Amino acid sequence: MSSSWIQMMKQGNTSSATAALGNAGIAILKGIAAAMSGSGAMFASAMHSIADAINQGFVFAGSVLAERKPTQRFPTGFGRVINIFCMIAVIVVTLMAYETIKEGIHLLSHPTAAHSFWLNFIVLAISIAVDGAVLIKAMKEIVHETRVSAQRVGIIAAAFKNVGRAAPPTRLVFYEDIVATSGALLALIAVILTQFTNFKIFDGIATIFIGILMVGVAFKVGYDNMVGLIGVAAPIEVESKVAATIMADQDVTDINRLRVIQEGRTYHVEGYIELRKGLTLADADDIKFRVRDQLLADTDISDVILGIIEDNGVEDWKGLITEQIP
Repeated sequence: MSSSWIQMMKQGNTSSATAALGNAGIAILKGIAAAMSGSGAMFASAMHSIADAINQGFVFAGSVLAERKPTQRFPTGFGRVINIFCMIAVIVVTLMAYETIKEGIHLLSHPTAAHSFWLNFIVLAISIAVDGAVLIKAMKEIVHETRVSAQRVGIIAAAFKNVGRAAPPTRLVFYEDIVATSGALLALIAVILTQFTNFKIFDGIATIFIGILMVGVAFKVGYDNMVGLIGVAAPIEVESKVAATIMADQDVTDINRLRVIQEGRTYHVEGYIELRKGLTLADADDIKFRVRDQLLADTDISDVILGIIEDNGVEDWKGLITEQIP
């Protein structure tokens, strides 16, 4: 394996790689437990873990390929490759959700008593711990990617608030592990209820509900990545930060036009900036390249195209600059 591929793998999304490994191990345990106990909820949870492992493996591969440098044939880079891989993951989740709901309907019509209670209990407890740890890691990744300040319990609120600005693979891991953790908890409740009460149909109810949660994740992730493939404007916070960087230059008087597009996990910036009057063409070019380099110093920005015009005396930029440059 070449050093460039090794470097790309290191730059791949760590949340999806961790989640893929964790869910693969959990899926094997759940599959064995479901086969031995006959628990529908355990079957549903195993299906979800299998889907998660496959999805997050796909997503990690996509995040690695998205790190490839632009080429002559693909001058804007490969950022949107990750959106394609996430769409493949959505198809997998949808198929698994269908099988899960179908099994739940069967269990409602033909409820059966599960056995091997302690096996189910231990496996699901391990699953909750592993999925919970992956979820916490995804939350920390969201906080890191969006560059917000949060510690301890505050990370949870910050993750929910800023998940829309995180990279596509991180968003997928976050949403899927919310469902994985809550689904495993629901399956554990179902195992306990069916063991100690006569409410046997709860096994089927829990199985269907887990399947519905999977459909919800598929819809949300599918929508986010469809928008990403079409080309979506960056969040206002990112646009404001870009504008603040441009306006911080002493020779820039205004922004005539600005467009910031999300490309995978990074942003593509296009715009026209207005410079003070009286500059030579050579000086104006130097200023343009200086501003471009300042923008590219941000690791979230992968490409910058700037045009320059002389100050027209009209305040064109109406964006609200909400972030200050350190």
